[in-house]
Amino acid sequence: MVAGTKRPTATGSGKKGQKTTQKYIINAKQPTDDRIFDPSAFATFLQQRIKVDGRTGNLGDTINVSNLGDGRIEIVSHQEFSGRYLKYLTKKFLKKQQLRDWLRVVSTSKGEYSLKFFNVVGDDAEEDEE
Repeated sequence: MVAGTKRPTATGSGKKGQKTTQKYIINAKQPTDDRIFDPSAFATFLQQRIKVDGRTGNLGDTINVSNLGDGRIEIVSHQEFSGRYLKYLTKKFLKKQQLRDWLRVVSTSKGEYSLKFFNVVGDDAEEDEE
């Protein structure tokens, strides 16, 4: 071994012992006010479909899904959890409810997703000109 070089050690080189808490919020206020989106059905969908350790319905104490009312749903995770996975499941729910043609999932800030309507007003104006 060359003098001055260090050997990698096994201690301190992983995050397995640390617990991370992540909080995600899905804001569906606009479609809920228009009565085309049911946030309680979406919350139960998430509880049934989120995979933990490769198994669905295995949330336990690691992930909590709660309906905050007013069209907002909060997901609190005490382990590694991807926001992109949450976006994927939201799109899957919208497709199942046949709402995917009218709603889209947009990340408004870190850890917060919002359901917004597609802007179809500009498309109608272009068709009238032709």
